[in-house]
Amino acid sequence: MSHDCGFLTDLLDDGQVAFTDATRESHAVDWGTRESDHATAPDAVAFPESTADVATVLAAAHEREVPVTPYAAGTSMEGNAVPSFAGISLDLTRMDTVHEVRPADLQIDVGPGVLGSAVNEAVADDGLFFPPLPSSGDLSTVGGMIANDASGMQTVKYGEVSDWLLEVEAVTATGEVFTAGSKAKKTSAGYNLADLLVGSEGTLAVVTRATLELAGRPAQIRGGRAVFPSLDAATDAVADAIQSGLDVARIELVDETATAMANAYQGLDLPDSAMLFVEFHANHGIDEEIAFCRSLFESHGVDQFDTAGDEEMDALWEAREEMAFAVSSYDPDLSPVHPGDITVPVSKLGKIIRYAKQRGADESLLVPCFGHAGDGNVHYSVLADPDDPEQSAVAETVYSDIVARAIEMGGTATGEHGVGLGKREYLEREHGAVAVQLMRQVKRAFDPSDILNPGKLFPETSKEGGRVTLDLPTED
Repeated sequence: MSHDCGFLTDLLDDGQVAFTDATRESHAVDWGTRESDHATAPDAVAFPESTADVATVLAAAHEREVPVTPYAAGTSMEGNAVPSFAGISLDLTRMDTVHEVRPADLQIDVGPGVLGSAVNEAVADDGLFFPPLPSSGDLSTVGGMIANDASGMQTVKYGEVSDWLLEVEAVTATGEVFTAGSKAKKTSAGYNLADLLVGSEGTLAVVTRATLELAGRPAQIRGGRAVFPSLDAATDAVADAIQSGLDVARIELVDETATAMANAYQGLDLPDSAMLFVEFHANHGIDEEIAFCRSLFESHGVDQFDTAGDEEMDALWEAREEMAFAVSSYDPDLSPVHPGDITVPVSKLGKIIRYAKQRGADESLLVPCFGHAGDGNVHYSVLADPDDPEQSAVAETVYSDIVARAIEMGGTATGEHGVGLGKREYLEREHGAVAVQLMRQVKRAFDPSDILNPGKLFPETSKEGGRVTLDLPTED
């Protein structure tokens, strides 16, 4: 269903609204959607440049019941930022101002369109950095990271983006501006609305400014790569390291299948074995922590453990950082059915990976596994021939079986990619019917007309006028 969005030209300046096919189609895809399965192109793309612009657009859209989907860098993996029901794509990339840096408070105020790399550049001269950047931090925006509750390789030491968010300014679906959280280190004043917005994927409100907490850049950074005789040995070593309190900033796993793919993609000569990539941050005593790590790994039969200093770090991490591209380009006849993003308690890491590998073997499918092992986050791919319907259907089943087993183990369907379009069917299985109903009621309180990113998160079943409704009982 299309919507008349001509009213936008009366609300925004010239150059802030686009109706061209090229611009609209560019906002109908993100990293996780393909041409064949992407959501509907928006009827218009709006480029707000201020909080007032966002409020004006949302108030007018609410009045006309026109859907609005927030959009920024398009690096999401589950179709989180692409429209399901046309309407307006609200592109926030022009709101990219670093408003203020307060080194004495370890804080920075930024617009939602600021890239993660720009945050670190703005505070580098003060010896600070923003620790929880995801792997795509150089390409993704702060607003998107908040909306997705992003995390990355350093989560094991520093936590998620939500752990470093202090305060947000946001706009409701009806165009009202509010502030949530506090610039103070802590607050217990009322409901924590800032945390509620984190991970809401633009379904509750649109963030227009964020105050982020910063950390001092560590004086010592060292990395290492460990080769293990088996995948079980590597996953057991991870669990032992975390349970033993190893102070590690990154601990990443690459299985032997993924390693072979990295070799083919990058022309490397790594052993086709399971490997762990580690990185340590400290202001002193880093050698002692590396020695502790080495002893832990040796107790699990590590075959090789090499360390590197700052200048060698890029080469050391090259295979892991390019892994997603290595998997997708490994065989031109095969494609991943979906980007796997399960997370389990770290004690279950070996079990879920063994299960994933076995399900792949049962169906003669490649299932490479890699990811942020230190917090139990496994990225996996089930590769199949997209031109073979039978094989693709089997691959879909294997993919879903792995998600279901992760949830059974006390884990989650998505550790960092969010629900978006791709994980809606698992929400109730993970949280239960009562919890999902409460989420729906929160959605209604923030967005009574269901204009903000409709069709995301919830496994909706009823539609009215071509647009998703919340399917809640009406009030008396």
